[in-house]
Amino acid sequence: MTVSAPAVPAPDGRRGPGRPRNEDIDALVLAAVLELIDDNEEVTAVRVVERSGVSRAALYRRWPSLTTLIAAALDVGREVPPAIPAGGDLREAIFSMLFEGAEAGGLDYPEERFRQRIRLAMADRGLQKAYWSSHVSRRRAPIEDALRAGIEQGILRPDLDAEACFDLIAGVFYYQVVVRGDRLYDAATCDRRRAALEVAWRGMLPNG
Repeated sequence: MTVSAPAVPAPDGRRGPGRPRNEDIDALVLAAVLELIDDNEEVTAVRVVERSGVSRAALYRRWPSLTTLIAAALDVGREVPPAIPAGGDLREAIFSMLFEGAEAGGLDYPEERFRQRIRLAMADRGLQKAYWSSHVSRRRAPIEDALRAGIEQGILRPDLDAEACFDLIAGVFYYQVVVRGDRLYDAATCDRRRAALEVAWRGMLPNG
């Protein structure tokens, strides 16, 4: 038997009339998953239904599996960056995009969420692949496209592989947290990241 999703409470705490909107259901489910993760509880369909008040049927209409649901929850607060405009300073444009969250301290995507994502993904290869396919690969595209354009325009070395270059760049960020155990947005960490990227960038230049 399919159980109807409960109405979303109105702002004053009373239930609003009728069925909740799709975006309300999505928000309830994703918030419930993140609460479970923050509480170090296993994410199961039963627990998500209990915490969110959304029916199992509604849950699986939106996400085909718990793996894809967890991947979506772990990506809350992150967005696909805009395309990098052609004709400007390529290095400055890429560096600005990479460091745009540093001054805000990563408020839109807290470092603890980042660490949780690493922990869960490393323990579950299926989740790791799902997160890569649905989220990470899309966010890489603007910088990879800009790198390819730089190669075609002769700004960067013609023998470069844009995907490998992005792996190199991303590795600088992940190393700070995963290996060194530092906080990603500390001033010293930001300085070290920038210094490492300057070295990588010089190696990408035609005369690097």
